[in-house]
Amino acid sequence: MDSVLDRQRTRTLPPLILHPFADASGPSKLVESSRASLMLQGLLPTGDLTAEQIETRLLEGRYCEIRMLFYVGKDLVRWVEQCLEALERHPELTGKGFNFQSFVAYLIMKTPAAVQAKLRKWGVADYRSIFSRAIALNSVFASVPDRRTLSDDFVRNYYRYTDNLFKMLLESPGAEIDAADFDFELYASGEYSRMLEREWGGESVE
Repeated sequence: MDSVLDRQRTRTLPPLILHPFADASGPSKLVESSRASLMLQGLLPTGDLTAEQIETRLLEGRYCEIRMLFYVGKDLVRWVEQCLEALERHPELTGKGFNFQSFVAYLIMKTPAAVQAKLRKWGVADYRSIFSRAIALNSVFASVPDRRTLSDDFVRNYYRYTDNLFKMLLESPGAEIDAADFDFELYASGEYSRMLEREWGGESVE
């Protein structure tokens, strides 16, 4: 499909800034949850653990994943909203049909090569699943859901629910964004803060 924009220039979008989201116990819970999943599949010995203890470890880790994904989603949704605000400052882009879904699809399906490379450098290989599930959770919850409000089935299989939610989110697409239309940079929040400090430190005060 041809781009709805001219080919004379690529527009630069606001940077995508991701903040730290893991608590101190997060990594250990994720490891224990992965081991519990393998135990339930019969791929690891259960040792002295009861079936109830294994299930508890699995659910604790899955809930930890939900929390982390929710916070990633907050950053992603904030970025999409900033992109839509940026469009309002460019009269030539009004009326092109770009909406929330346009930028979500662009972010996940047509991610700039430099952003993909940086995610791989951070060790994030399956970023599409992470981003889509993170956005899906934010389409349902206004804040991190308390564990007591979620059923065990949802926590256990949240990825199936969020995958379907994401598909539903994109069922009303806006105008398609071509990869050559826009570009943006990805930063960790600490990295971006240091960059700003260097820039401000180089400014002269008159």
